[in-house]
Amino acid sequence: MTTLPTFTDVQAAYQRIKDHVTATPIVTSSLLNAWLGHTILFKAECLQRTGSFKLRGATNFIHHYVAAHGTPQRIVANSSGNHAQAVSYAGNALGIPVDIYSTESISAVKAAATQDYGAVLHLYPTRLEADKAVQLAAQTNGTVWIPPFNHPDIIAGQGTAILEAITQTREHDVNAIFTPCGGGGLTSGGLLATRALLPDALMIGVEPENANDASISLQQGSIYTLPNTPNTLADGAATPAVGDLTFTFLQQLDGFYEVNETQIAYWTQWLHHLLKLHIEPTCCMTMAGVVAWLSEQTQPQTVVVVLSGGNISTQSMQAIYAQDYLNQPPML
Repeated sequence: MTTLPTFTDVQAAYQRIKDHVTATPIVTSSLLNAWLGHTILFKAECLQRTGSFKLRGATNFIHHYVAAHGTPQRIVANSSGNHAQAVSYAGNALGIPVDIYSTESISAVKAAATQDYGAVLHLYPTRLEADKAVQLAAQTNGTVWIPPFNHPDIIAGQGTAILEAITQTREHDVNAIFTPCGGGGLTSGGLLATRALLPDALMIGVEPENANDASISLQQGSIYTLPNTPNTLADGAATPAVGDLTFTFLQQLDGFYEVNETQIAYWTQWLHHLLKLHIEPTCCMTMAGVVAWLSEQTQPQTVVVVLSGGNISTQSMQAIYAQDYLNQPPML
């Protein structure tokens, strides 16, 4: 059985990758804070190199592997887009050929960026087929498979985003940290950092109702796999199932919310407008969970929200803005 990562692994990951990733800023909206009556601090991983937090895990995995085993002949990975770009970028930086296995529904902008970073892209009708293909490719001698979330080095690397956010917000009394949840790598690594550095703060995950495998898994106490490819605006969270490692951490969360497609579109529009950042619906959806939680609080709260990525296609933008929600300001 694979050993679960610890906060020590997150700290080691930070030292390993800090010169290869961007220390992304904390941003806020005074208008949103006034409307909600609470303080929302956004960790802008949408400004990360390659446009998402995924670069942290991929870079940590590759550099840790090379230090321990030497440079592999080839790297393979399976991803809906952001992990693909991260692996392609990190592999290319070390001169390692990369092959990416994904679905035909991959965002066009993410697919193009993945290829621009030098990877060969292989597309399949479903996520399960892509996952099987990468497992087969990984059996080739000299090939290393970098999974998108269910690996100690990936979890530890993603946790550096929360470690960094906590360090950047020390002047605030943070009550809760919210992350979007797909496969659970960011949420798991974030849990490790939060429990170690802010033991009194809550760690809460959010996922799309249309891709609610994690929520069902938590409710039934075992990992549930969605029977079909999820159809959601939050394409970065359209995973069929969480992993055995990430599920262990998800079971330790202080809360978990599902959000519908209207909420995803609503918050994507409003965060674009308020923060003036290009942000994916996968992370914008987290605000629906934040508002649901805040509505139950009796005192002003300070919340950290991870804006996990900023890679979004024109097609997705058209779907998000099919109805105008900017005439309905956010409020509790």
